[in-house]
Amino acid sequence: MVNIIWASMAMIGILYAMVNGTMDEVNEAIFASSGEAVTLSIGLISVLVFWLGIMRVAEQAGILKVLTKILRPAVSRLFPELPKDHPALGYILSNLTANLFGLGNAATPMGIKAMEQMKQLSGSDTASRSMITFLALNTSSLTIIPTTVIAIRMQYDSASPTEIVGTTIIATTISTAGALVVDRFYHYKSTRRN
Repeated sequence: MVNIIWASMAMIGILYAMVNGTMDEVNEAIFASSGEAVTLSIGLISVLVFWLGIMRVAEQAGILKVLTKILRPAVSRLFPELPKDHPALGYILSNLTANLFGLGNAATPMGIKAMEQMKQLSGSDTASRSMITFLALNTSSLTIIPTTVIAIRMQYDSASPTEIVGTTIIATTISTAGALVVDRFYHYKSTRRN
């Protein structure tokens, strides 16, 4: 459905440019923005590779294990359906850790693996309580260091690219708390009906 919406918007824009006589401007904008997109992507790749390397060093040094031990009690309470040593918990913790450091691209594969593990555990095509909670947490994603946004700000020569760190921590804390409240509200509402 989203593909249809995007394709429709592009077609309407092109038709409007043809009728309006501004097709040259559309072509210039397409080529200029595609070049800018490549430059931005290359800049983001370097920052993501750096932070993924830092994550790898942290993993080898045992820092991620310590962080996992610290977060495990909270995660176990958020996901009571999951057995204590289930592989999904490890993927969930890795996903949350990557999101803490603003590495959404690195968190995605771990999130997919966590969902696959939870789906196997539930044995159903319907989303389980744990899957819904994880989706809410992953979408709101508490972030301490917004790496990708800092990289974009650096790419566009921001005077102070890291000044958004404090605001990001506050905003993502509120969004994560809100996501958990809404998740729990609807869970308890659905259990009362049954």
